[in-house]
Amino acid sequence: MAGDKMVKVDDRTFVAEVDKSATPVLVDFGATWCGPCRALGATLDSMVDGYAGRVKFCYVDIQNAPMTAERFSVRSVPTLVVFKKGAPAGSLLGAVPKTKIEQLLATVL
Repeated sequence: MAGDKMVKVDDRTFVAEVDKSATPVLVDFGATWCGPCRALGATLDSMVDGYAGRVKFCYVDIQNAPMTAERFSVRSVPTLVVFKKGAPAGSLLGAVPKTKIEQLLATVL
């Protein structure tokens, strides 16, 4: 589940917020009913300020954005996908520790 500092994105806003972003974007695909998603959301929320201006953090609720979830073959939540210039550049599955997320982000910075 999204932290308060993350940009909430749905099928209608994904292209503008992610595909057309000038900076890399970390997208958290999750769901409100998912316990591990809530834990991961808190971790991501704590990272937003440290990456300000370098990475945009977005959250997609797969129930509110089924076309986007299908577009990226999201079959399990939480799933993190990092995008660079609108294209997927790496992903992680599950409620991973902050160090793993930092390693993923390092690949696009």
